[in-house]
Amino acid sequence: MGQLSNRTIAVLSENGFEETELTSPVQRLKEEGAKVHIISSKSGKIQAMKGDHQWTIEIDVDKTITEANAEDYNGLLIPGGVLNPDSLRKNEDAIAFVKAFFASGKPVAAICHGPQVLITAEVVKDRKLTSTKTIKIDLVNAGADWYDQEVVVDEGLVTSRSPEDLPAFNDKIVEEFAEGIHEGQHL
Repeated sequence: MGQLSNRTIAVLSENGFEETELTSPVQRLKEEGAKVHIISSKSGKIQAMKGDHQWTIEIDVDKTITEANAEDYNGLLIPGGVLNPDSLRKNEDAIAFVKAFFASGKPVAAICHGPQVLITAEVVKDRKLTSTKTIKIDLVNAGADWYDQEVVVDEGLVTSRSPEDLPAFNDKIVEEFAEGIHEGQHL
């Protein structure tokens, strides 16, 4: 039995997610005993990218955003990639889903470009986080305190910069998802 054997984690993603930023954390979460659901705007499959140009694997979607209820999950993971967060930001249901995790104090993890979704959800003001350097100014302009570190944890909000940071990111998401509700995690 792993640390997360009684946890169900939502992974919110669209086509164009960075392959390892979804597959590596999902593998680690499952190794720790978590049940993991891939949530997307459409049923069927979503496709990964490696870098900005190479389409790679497809993964099955477990539930659509409109079928999923944040109350059924103990935590949320948002992988990066350039296309994925951009698609999620345009989807009002996806933004409402993200906000529900913050409103209930549940842990949320985002890596690389994933924090762009958090900007649109308006949940980064006065929060400590990191991301890929290309969106640093966007986060700072949205009121975040940005740090150039492999992983930053702030009251249940876990962020990392890139696939190179996945070992530290994976360790921290397991820890935060195991801890559960964080009083400092709020809208």
